[in-house]
Amino acid sequence: QVQLVESGGGSVQAGGSLRLSCATSGFTGSNAFAWFRQAPGKEREGVAAVDSDDSFMYATAVKGRFTISKDISKDIVYLQMNSLKPDDTAMYYCAARPKLLCSWSTNDYNSWGLGTQVTVSS
Repeated sequence: QVQLVESGGGSVQAGGSLRLSCATSGFTGSNAFAWFRQAPGKEREGVAAVDSDDSFMYATAVKGRFTISKDISKDIVYLQMNSLKPDDTAMYYCAARPKLLCSWSTNDYNSWGLGTQVTVSS
């Protein structure tokens, strides 16, 4: 049984940093992982993704500020978030798909965590 568990969210002031963690378990073979976020009243959107060959994708809004990485030995996917802005306030979700390549479509991911809240104040 596959499982994703996010942690590391919290409240910070603009310009601050947070590191989100996604503990993964039960996954075998090649998988792509991604971080999505959803603000109140908005659609869920992709933030950062990494495929099984460690190629990365970043949304334009976070490029240069966020970094996604994997620790294979610990089965954890991280999202380092720097220079945070109030617009980054959202629930952040970790997602996985049993494919080589990552995607920005929520429909392409079949495993999701419950999310961790990030709040950035001005």
